[in-house]
Amino acid sequence: MKIKEIVTALEMFAPLPLQDGFDNAGLQVGLTDAEATGALLCLDVTEAVVDEAIERGYNLIVSHHPLIFKGYKSLTGRDYVERCIMKAIKHDIVIFSMHTNLDNAPQGVNYKIAEKIGLKNVRILEPKEAALLKLVTFVPAERADEVRKALFEAGCGCIGNYDSCSYNVEGKGTFRAGEGTHPYCGTQGVVHEECETRIETILPAYLRRQVTAALIQAHPYEEPAYDFYPLQNEWNQVGAGVVGELPEAEEERVFLGRIKDLFEVGCVKHSRFQDRKIRTVALCGGSGAFLLPRAVASRADVFLTGEVKYHEYFNYEKDILVAEIGHYESEQYTKEIFYSIIKDVFPGLKVEMTSVNTNPINYL
Repeated sequence: MKIKEIVTALEMFAPLPLQDGFDNAGLQVGLTDAEATGALLCLDVTEAVVDEAIERGYNLIVSHHPLIFKGYKSLTGRDYVERCIMKAIKHDIVIFSMHTNLDNAPQGVNYKIAEKIGLKNVRILEPKEAALLKLVTFVPAERADEVRKALFEAGCGCIGNYDSCSYNVEGKGTFRAGEGTHPYCGTQGVVHEECETRIETILPAYLRRQVTAALIQAHPYEEPAYDFYPLQNEWNQVGAGVVGELPEAEEERVFLGRIKDLFEVGCVKHSRFQDRKIRTVALCGGSGAFLLPRAVASRADVFLTGEVKYHEYFNYEKDILVAEIGHYESEQYTKEIFYSIIKDVFPGLKVEMTSVNTNPINYL
């Protein structure tokens, strides 16, 4: 299979439009028309990782953190990023990254962390806002089923764990076909009245073009009438962080001890123990301290993340147990997500997780 087929499978799981505005997820280096020889999975792209891909004969590296975050006016090898780019190009290696799009995706990074901890009833901590649209269109009643089906296949109508969601009202539409038209019904120059179905449905904003194309393709009218309305609804299936419950409450020290072992953490930093039982757990891999107010509002007993600033421990110590396990450690299982996505679709492809520990932080 070609590398672009693997990239498509990855993007279907975590579409690039789900990434945050500062991010640069997606294709970093290389041409995806090449046949894939194997995929190496990592958290960070370093020179050692690129060397490992070369040694194994793999021409695809899939990383969590993007290699490139800023623009380059020249490539001279002055830092490790430039050296990785140059070496990858020289050896025809494609580098593809899934960062905050995977953080925000359903069953993404934070769901994997929750799975490792054993949380139940997992839901998004901070759902995305202003990311949904409502589509309203008007279709001849006898063609409504056909158009609805096309819209659903294009990605409309998903609310939570329900799909094919729409609201339909019967009514009468009027129009007069002008000169040079080829009306589906009615006659040029004569006002026509048609029994129509008003179809309302919902879609992610990033699918607007795809849905518009599907609507125009399926709709029998030359000039379909349709409207997109921005929605303020939260998108509860997509967003930052998650919160869930443990099967049984645990003592603070016992819970953090289990986390330390599970994530092989050199040091767990945490706020003062308040002799509370840990049952509800909020978490966010990587730099997730911005979600502390949300964690408190969710009535979680503990907030677990990769990085927390000094003063944030003071601000929340009476409200919630704050625990910091390291950026790399919190996201290390991201490679398992990559592996599952690729192997489920391309079981015959050679796929391996890097043997290189790319954590830049060391502990004495």
